[in-house]
Amino acid sequence: MELKKTLGLVGAATLLSALPALAQEAATAEAVTEVVTETMDKGDVAWMMTATLLVLFMILPGLALFYGGLVRSKNMLSVLMQCTTISALCMVIWALWGYSFAFGGGTSPYWGGMGKLFLSGVTADSMAATFTDGVVIPEYVFIAFQMTFAAITPALIVGAFAERIKFGSLMVFIALWVTFVYFPVAHMVWDASGLIFNWGAIDFAGGTVVHINAGIAALVGCIIIGPRVGFRKDNMAPHSMTLTLVGAAILWVGWFGFNAGSNLEANGGAGLAMINTFLATAGAILAWNIIEKMTRKHSSMLGAASGMIAGLVAITPACGTVGPIGAIVLGAVASLGCYFFVAVIKNKFGYDDSLDVFGIHGIGGIIGAVGTGIFTAPGLGGTGGDDYSLAGQTMIQIQAVLVTVIWCGVVSFILFMVVKGLMGLRVTEEEERQGLDQTSHGESAYSY
Repeated sequence: MELKKTLGLVGAATLLSALPALAQEAATAEAVTEVVTETMDKGDVAWMMTATLLVLFMILPGLALFYGGLVRSKNMLSVLMQCTTISALCMVIWALWGYSFAFGGGTSPYWGGMGKLFLSGVTADSMAATFTDGVVIPEYVFIAFQMTFAAITPALIVGAFAERIKFGSLMVFIALWVTFVYFPVAHMVWDASGLIFNWGAIDFAGGTVVHINAGIAALVGCIIIGPRVGFRKDNMAPHSMTLTLVGAAILWVGWFGFNAGSNLEANGGAGLAMINTFLATAGAILAWNIIEKMTRKHSSMLGAASGMIAGLVAITPACGTVGPIGAIVLGAVASLGCYFFVAVIKNKFGYDDSLDVFGIHGIGGIIGAVGTGIFTAPGLGGTGGDDYSLAGQTMIQIQAVLVTVIWCGVVSFILFMVVKGLMGLRVTEEEERQGLDQTSHGESAYSY
């Protein structure tokens, strides 16, 4: 009995002495568990790096050639220069303060704060979350991906007042616009603390952030700047439909990075966005061809290219949540709406939206954003759950559209007027008649 008691005391003493080590072991196991649950897949990272390059490909050369082919030959180089320089400017601004303003980790519903100015605190080991719990990608990759979105959005705007704006004034406006319009809207829509995000609005790849934003700013700009010299009198037909189609086709290819890349992972969600980007665009092209045949007795290449972009724009907010058949219908509806604004409304009101930025990106973005609420319904083939409310979600989508339109419209108007007062917005009539290639840049796109 005495031996048992002694052994018991020794065992207890041994157990007590081992407790600190056991506690440390448990803490280590817990820490290991936390690390293990945060998973980075090299396939996801490779896909996101590829998607980022695809979005850059959309801007240069895609958008530059698309817009360049649509203007007169004397302004071709000016459009290429505008797209190139806007891209460079916005990339630098994004690194300095744009990423922080949009995704800086602040709790404001309107902007991300200054916590990541100059990419403070971001290293090669920093991770950004995806849509799946515990799955991450390098933060630098997320920053670069979002940077391409910040670069292409303001580049879209220039098509509305192509052939007549001062290059320096445009660059100042763009720097102000991304700061006070794009970054706040991106935060409101995509950041976890954002106003529109917390309403539950669906914007998978940028219907509000990119296309409505660009379309509204474009409309405001072309009205303030005024129509081109000779508008509705001179021949202002596109100088190269070949280049326009090349640019549009590059945009379609790059758009898979835009849409499928917004899934942030290489999985079935990206696959859904991919098939929808194919089908909505195809449906929109066919619809535009049919509409033109019925109204103008022929189907034009310009119409096919316009339908292509209209379908891509409309499916952008919806590509991750609607079904493939819904995508076809949404693309066709977008073509109908965009055609009406391009062929009827613009002529009725007489504003010179040179390359139909508002008519296609603005209207197509609105149709896509609202249509997302409709076609996400499971009864229409979407991914909404059993408790999905078609009417409720559609109202949220409309609210998101209204906030974007008002914010962008008001702030864009103020910024245009500020730049107009300080520097002037428009080149002289003589410079406009000669063409911006020579007067603004001292060179020409073509040698004759």
